[in-house]
Amino acid sequence: MKILRLILGDQLNMKHSWFNETNDSVLYCMFEMRQETDYVTHHIQKVIGFFAAMRQFSEDLKSKGHEVVYYKINGSKNTQNLTDNLSQLIEKNNIETFEYLEPDEYRLDQQLAEYCNSLSIKSSVFSTEHFYTKRYDLQTFFKGKKQYLMENFYRDMRKKHDILMHAGQPEGGKWNFDKSNRNKWKGDVEIPAYKLFKNKVDDIVSDIEKSKIKTIGEFDTKTFSYPISRAQALEQLKYFCEQLLIHFGDYQDAMHTDETYLFHSRLSFAMNLKLISAKDVVQSVLNYYRKHGEDIDISQVEGFIRQVIGWREYMRGMYWALMPEFKNQNQLKNQNKLPDFFWTGNTKMNCLKQAIDNSLENGYAHHIQRLMITGNYALLTETHPDEVDHWYLGIYVDAVEWVQLPNTRGMSQFADGGKIATKPYVSSASYINKMSNYCDSCHYNKNKKIGEDACPFNSLYWHFLDSKRPQLQDNFRMKMMYSVLDKMKTQDVDEIKKRAQHIINHQDEY
Repeated sequence: MKILRLILGDQLNMKHSWFNETNDSVLYCMFEMRQETDYVTHHIQKVIGFFAAMRQFSEDLKSKGHEVVYYKINGSKNTQNLTDNLSQLIEKNNIETFEYLEPDEYRLDQQLAEYCNSLSIKSSVFSTEHFYTKRYDLQTFFKGKKQYLMENFYRDMRKKHDILMHAGQPEGGKWNFDKSNRNKWKGDVEIPAYKLFKNKVDDIVSDIEKSKIKTIGEFDTKTFSYPISRAQALEQLKYFCEQLLIHFGDYQDAMHTDETYLFHSRLSFAMNLKLISAKDVVQSVLNYYRKHGEDIDISQVEGFIRQVIGWREYMRGMYWALMPEFKNQNQLKNQNKLPDFFWTGNTKMNCLKQAIDNSLENGYAHHIQRLMITGNYALLTETHPDEVDHWYLGIYVDAVEWVQLPNTRGMSQFADGGKIATKPYVSSASYINKMSNYCDSCHYNKNKKIGEDACPFNSLYWHFLDSKRPQLQDNFRMKMMYSVLDKMKTQDVDEIKKRAQHIINHQDEY
């Protein structure tokens, strides 16, 4: 019986049980397709990275004795459509059974489910064997509850998998050391040199140029610096444990003009392509901590593990619990477009310039730059969540929809009305100044709300609270800020709103 097995570009799990043994009756297939490069405009480094990792994975499979058909982007047999490519191979190779791994994107899940319903041969779908949880575990966990809450899920994950637990209680006496994870980096703690790989991708760049794929961002180094194989991902993980973990928690929310990555792991690209699993990462961090606990505070380890088994697994669960309706949520009825400077970095607001330049140059920004700089600004300027989704999904090398969408539409833009976040993540300049040095060299004055040199975030913040009062004033986490707003003089509020509205109407002038 001849079996065709599909491997998508974010399913590069060499430890999957499919690959334990070679089988002459199994044919694997992988495709680079315009269907995937064109549904949103991606960063050039994202396209390069996916193609590089896919090509490497294909070669690694072949070296282990597996039979693989691989269509490059300009291949003569490539129809550029997933199901057309599959039909072509099924017919040519007299395939009797089609098998695939669960897609983590709703769009592809629907496409493959419909395709299998149309087939006259047998078909089966299998787990990717990557996550701690199954697709609908979160939906089951919160069944009958009025509100989703990540902290409850996170604690359950800790107990279920015996992670940082001691005699049924959280190690260190607390479930969450988040208050220890908010330090501003001032240059007093040395940051080790980044672990950068030098993956040669000249052929891929040439293929992309020949295809005339529309991309955003920059690629000047001629080598791709993120891991593109399991071996490289494990090397990156080892480097993180040995060099960066010791201060990860302290500065995980910090931002600085001179530092791109600080103490972050740079593992998200490899993880989201499944080159390395969440269990690989968590177990390695725990093992290192057990051996070097006298040097590493538990707040560093818990802060990192919370991102993986709490945040990451939670976002995936929320994605599948809320789709497909979730993708169209716009509870705050925001309608504006992103300004042009989101694609150029040409703005006098230094925090935005730093975060956007970093994104354009590296296809990267850490979670606070995404949430509290670019995301915060987009929400304060009442940007349509579709605009925000498309930008975030395209610009980051690690962006795949199951993790991007709940983070932007839910956590960042509050477009779901509070299903993911209990309050909007908005702030004035005070928070940005607290966590970074961006304000020190900015054109605008972080302390002023009005006037030509006043920081736009200040007037936008109070304008947002005022304009969204009907939707937000009953939120218990917003009551303190509304009490502050209510104590302001009417004339002052009017001037703030006038200033904010001018910014919203002329964003590319700021």
